[in-house]
Amino acid sequence: IPAYHTVPVSRQLQTRSLLSVFEEDAGTLTDYTNQLLQSMQRVYGAQSEMGLATEQLSRQLLEYEKQNFALGKGDEEVISTLQQFAKTVGELNTLHSELATQMADRMIFPMIQFREKDLTEISTLREIFGIASDEHEAAMVKYSRLPKKKENEKVKAELVGEVAYSRRKQHQASMQYYCALNALQYRKRVAMLEPMLGYTQAQINFYKKGIDLVSKKMDSFLGSVSSMTQNIQAQLDSEAEAMRMTQRELLSMEDTVYMPDRDPAPVNRTLIQKAGYLNIRNKTGLVTTAWDRLYFFTQGGNLMCQPRGAVAGGMVLDLDNSSVMAVECEDRRYCFQITSPNGKTLILSSVSHLQWICTLNNISRQIYLTDNPEAVAIRLNQTAIQAVTPITSFEKRGEGSPNPDRAKPGGMQSSSGASQKTSSAPEPEDLIVPGTPIQFDIMLPASEFQDQNRAGGRRTNPFGETDDDCSPESDDSLLQQVFAVRFLGSMAVRSGQTQEVIYEAMRQVLAARAIHNIFRTTESHLMVTSSCLRYSNQSNSRRMKVTQFVAHQENGRLMGFVVEGRDWGEDDEEGEPSFSAFVFESNTEGEKICYTISLGKDIMEAKKDPEALVQLLKNMPLTNEGKFLLLDNETGNTANGGAPDEEESEA
Repeated sequence: IPAYHTVPVSRQLQTRSLLSVFEEDAGTLTDYTNQLLQSMQRVYGAQSEMGLATEQLSRQLLEYEKQNFALGKGDEEVISTLQQFAKTVGELNTLHSELATQMADRMIFPMIQFREKDLTEISTLREIFGIASDEHEAAMVKYSRLPKKKENEKVKAELVGEVAYSRRKQHQASMQYYCALNALQYRKRVAMLEPMLGYTQAQINFYKKGIDLVSKKMDSFLGSVSSMTQNIQAQLDSEAEAMRMTQRELLSMEDTVYMPDRDPAPVNRTLIQKAGYLNIRNKTGLVTTAWDRLYFFTQGGNLMCQPRGAVAGGMVLDLDNSSVMAVECEDRRYCFQITSPNGKTLILSSVSHLQWICTLNNISRQIYLTDNPEAVAIRLNQTAIQAVTPITSFEKRGEGSPNPDRAKPGGMQSSSGASQKTSSAPEPEDLIVPGTPIQFDIMLPASEFQDQNRAGGRRTNPFGETDDDCSPESDDSLLQQVFAVRFLGSMAVRSGQTQEVIYEAMRQVLAARAIHNIFRTTESHLMVTSSCLRYSNQSNSRRMKVTQFVAHQENGRLMGFVVEGRDWGEDDEEGEPSFSAFVFESNTEGEKICYTISLGKDIMEAKKDPEALVQLLKNMPLTNEGKFLLLDNETGNTANGGAPDEEESEA
């Protein structure tokens, strides 16, 4: 049997579920054994009340059928046998009290031995297994708290050895505990039948009347009971020998199997189901947190958690359309974050965090709802690989560009125009040069800084007009909206006047991030005003000239735009324009950002015509400060310029 963490997911779930069922069955058996033993002791001790004691014993034997054992399959013969014994006990309730010695030897002693030896062994092994599990968790906590920057090889080696030792100890304790639980199912049957067999034989051997009255019609029945117990004992011996061989194979395994830093297996990008222990971060105060180690597994599109001692798990989070990415934590390694569409966030930690991220991303795409989820996952993975493969003139993809009808609100094409545009959609290599590198850290074209030097600090606004007052501190802007966004990637494109180039850039950027395991992003802000478009993060702030913008058709949180730059010649002559596509992710809809940019463009155009500006002001609601009021459909909060206690519309 391989180590527990290398067992397939389905088998892990089965083992955990069966362990709870077996423990419940052992508890039920303990209660019933104590009750049955009390009945037998009453028969032995209450010689003057023999009739009443044997009648109660008969009733108690019939209660075995009503115990509802969780593992009651295969006990039909035991139930029928006990029913027959109950009938016999009722007939023998007038027998003499001189049977006390024989009853003590053949009835009371086997049951006491079963309780004290077998049931007590189960309880002891359960405590040992719990202690071994706690020691293993403590060793894993020490190992996970190793410093990430300055590692002490000696301390790390000691902790690795401690983890391996605790894992081996836990595995050995679990195997002994499982073997005892399995053996108990056989010993339970023998322990239920053997005392009654001895009791009945004692009655026959010591009383001539009992022999003449009972033994003739009971010989065949008792012989069948003896054969049944022998067969059960033979099955137990065979099972015990098989388990001993398994334990020997387990003990012969090398310590490297239990070490956490052994060679990691390659990430399987086609999984749609996973289970295992994860460390989840919980808040214990305003600024303090604690990590709990719990067992998680996926079921359909849900992330489930099964606490210790529970037979089944409960739902923690709906993974559909969730975002999963790796994050940095100060007190844990291998952390990743799950963000649901409604804003709920979980931070988890696991050594196999990359496999968890890939699996949960597959589930968030709702692949599990298809007829053949594994085939769909493989096809999507191959498509992602092809997306970052350079295209030659002899190898052209058959995929068309997405329908750009959702470029921005109010920008819908007619049905005939859309069909005509689809039929003449450009090829991917006409939009982006094959083999173009993708930049995952935002960096605007160098020509922008050359523009500043040559223009004396004057900037070009995103809509093609110059404006000296393009600064975030300017208060005369009619529109001022801030969005929290995460930069995903950018790349050079051939044209800045079509929306298809943005769709193609989105496809290649997302595919490249998936192929190269780039899950980490940095949150920044995108400010849209009536005079400029400004992108800022913790280190810098830049304004950009945008020629085209559009939101993703299927994933509403994605949007992108094309920035125009200029190449300069040797004589400071303005050269041909160059274009770069930038892709962003926001928690709000990308169409809201595109709508705000479009509104800023309309305001710039309206400023040229006073009458058009007046008409625009009449059609749009304004704040108390005279700025445009943008309502957030999801949260109901207003944009900058609303009430002081309301927040800005954020992603």
